[in-house]
Amino acid sequence: MMEFCQEVRNEALLPKHSIPFSAEIMTKELPIHFRAPSHLPAYNGTTNPAEHILKLENATLQHMYTDCIKCHIFLTTLTDSAHQWFDQFPAGFVRSFAKFSSLSYTSLLAARNAKNRPSVFFRVKQKEKETLGAYLEHVNKVILEVPTSTNQCYHVGTL
Repeated sequence: MMEFCQEVRNEALLPKHSIPFSAEIMTKELPIHFRAPSHLPAYNGTTNPAEHILKLENATLQHMYTDCIKCHIFLTTLTDSAHQWFDQFPAGFVRSFAKFSSLSYTSLLAARNAKNRPSVFFRVKQKEKETLGAYLEHVNKVILEVPTSTNQCYHVGTL
């Protein structure tokens, strides 16, 4: 009977939509005075995931947070395409922070590298009713996202 009550309580804590964290991670209680590090930036998938993971590791090191807490903190920093990437995994798939950070590094870095090649400049076109200023703002954003962009790439992309 006690096991059944614990199981029902654990299920009540889980969100109604499926989330890739294991039940162990989702049901782990946070410390009473827990506060997530406030200085962690959001991660949208356009920069190097290794840098973001390192920032999180450093921020949580001083508090000696457990794997479960690190997973919760990491999830709160994901936005845009990085959060969409996380939502694609089946329920219970992520069982540790090591797996979560490893998946993040390999998957997000591969997607970022594929998206941010200089050839992306050939796909940047001015939309029909887009002002020249808005178009150049878009081009500049693409330049910042392509790590190997040069002046030559910029000129080719704006032809």
